Formats: sequence, C-alpha cells, structure tokens
Amino acid sequence: MNTALRITAFTAGLAAAFGLALGVGNATGSGTSPQPATARHGGHDTGNSGNAGNAGHTGHAEEAGDGAAGEHLPGGLQISERGYTLSVENPFVTAGSPTDLRFRILGADGRPVTSYQQQHEKDLHLIVAPRDLSTYQHLHPTLGADGTWSAPTAVPAAGEYRVFADFTPAGAAEGLTLGADLHAAGDLRPAPLPQIGRTVTVDGYTVTLGGDLAPGRSGRLTLSVSKDGRPVTDLQPYLGAYGHLVALRAGDLAYLHVHPDTTAPGPEIGFTTTAPSAGSYRLFLDFKHQDTVRTAAFTLTADGATIAATGDTGVHQH
Repeated sequence: MNTALRITAFTAGLAAAFGLALGVGNATGSGTSPQPATARHGGHDTGNSGNAGNAGHTGHAEEAGDGAAGEHLPGGLQISERGYTLSVENPFVTAGSPTDLRFRILGADGRPVTSYQQQHEKDLHLIVAPRDLSTYQHLHPTLGADGTWSAPTAVPAAGEYRVFADFTPAGAAEGLTLGADLHAAGDLRPAPLPQIGRTVTVDGYTVTLGGDLAPGRSGRLTLSVSKDGRPVTDLQPYLGAYGHLVALRAGDLAYLHVHPDTTAPGPEIGFTTTAPSAGSYRLFLDFKHQDTVRTAAFTLTADGATIAATGDTGVHQH
C-alpha cells in the first residue's frame, strides 16, 4: 500500500481512520481465527503469512518514502491516482450536526466505479480525521447502484478534516487510498497532540503500548489489552483480524492501515514497524470485545535518537 510508513504487520482495519470521539457500530466476528495477511494493498502493509481473504492483492514494487526517486507517494495525499478520483458530493458540513457523507470513485473515463474487490470483508473503508488528529472515524459506507457511496456521520468540532477512501477496484492488481478535504463550519479550536503517556483507558479497558518507533530501523510495537486488571484473552475478530491499526503522520496526514502479525486473541497485539522519517505519528487501534468495537489512540514521536509515546482515551462503536 502507498504510505509514509514502512510497516510490516499482522492481518486487518484510520481513512487521514483513526482520544477518539465519534462512534463506529457494533459488529459480530466471523467466529474463526484471523490469519496474517499476504500483501501490501490499498494503503495497507501486511505480513508474509497466507490469508485467503486477501487473495488478489499484491504489494507495490517499492515502499512509499519521503521523496526518493521512483518511490510511491504515501497513501491518502492525493485526490487522484492511477486514473481514479475521489469526488465528495458536498465537502462542506456543520460541526456537531448529523450528515450523510456522499462520494463517488470516478474512473479514467469520468464514470463512477461500481465494482470492487473486497478487502477485509468490505468493498471500501472510509476514514475521517481532523488535521489536528484529535478524533478518528472508521466507517463502512453503502454503495448505491449509480456508484454513489453514502455514510451517515457527524464531525464533533469545527475545522479541516481529511477523508480517506481505501479500496481496490475490480480487476485491479493492487488497492489504493485516495484523500479529499472536508470543511466543518463552527467555532474552530484546534487542539495540540496529547501529552506523554503509554497507557490508554477506553470504556473500562486499559491498552498499554510497548516498543519503539524510529526512522530508518525496524522496531516492534505491542498493544496489550486488559479489563479490571485482568488480561483480555478472548478478543473477537473484527474485519478478519484481532486488531486494526491506522497510522497518520502529523503535518501531512500520510495514511497507513496495518494489521497484526500474530493470531492469538489477546492480550497482546503486535506490529513490526519502520518509520521513514522523523516526526510525530498518530496511531489508532481498533479492537473488538464483547461484541463492541473500541478504539485506543496513541501518539509516537520518532526523532532518530529518542522515542516518546503519548496516549489518550476514546471509544468507537461500529
């Protein structure tokens, strides 16, 4: 997948996904143990183990970087790529008010795309995030017969948002992620990234982040889930995996959707990562337990010498 981060990961979900204020809905799992994915696709980096759910998706020849010749641009930075264009019907909304976010994916001939390949149980994943990365929504819109996607939502505060469409057109060798701006009217009060911390409390669950993120070298990130002081060992599959991670780079909101590389249902969810540049990265982890999807948000700062991690609370119910 085109992305600013090289992250080799384990299978699933963000959008500039996924502290967190807006909900995403209740969903039931498949009842089977998820397996690591086989390829990088549509803005996703995945592991090397097999997964039939990801068949047909192949990786890019080169990872997205920061300007080196011949490298792909990070996912979500462009509204058009490879002949496809993300067209948002009305990019102006009112903060705090319910809205029906409608958009189309246009092909090179200008006509709406109506046929897609499923990735992680959905034809298209939609992520909505503000420029200050204070909130995150991972949505699954409905496709109309005319090629128009529709997703009921609401943005919590005024400001500039980024909408990410993560999809694979039917017959395409690999997926892609397109991004477009969304403008929310109201009293604008931008928020800084959260303060230092490696523990997040989400609806009674405690999520602890371990490991480092640094540019130019591979590192291991683990996110451990517990409730009432006890490790959670019966996480449920959500979109084919026990955990989904969306990473957005602060400043330009370069997008990455990654998946776990282990199949145990908790308490740890692990990712192998390499950051291509110094800077701050906002991470949003979706996990499912007791039939509810929740989201924990962290901020990692990679400066090549020291690693700082920040955490906050947030709940998303799909």
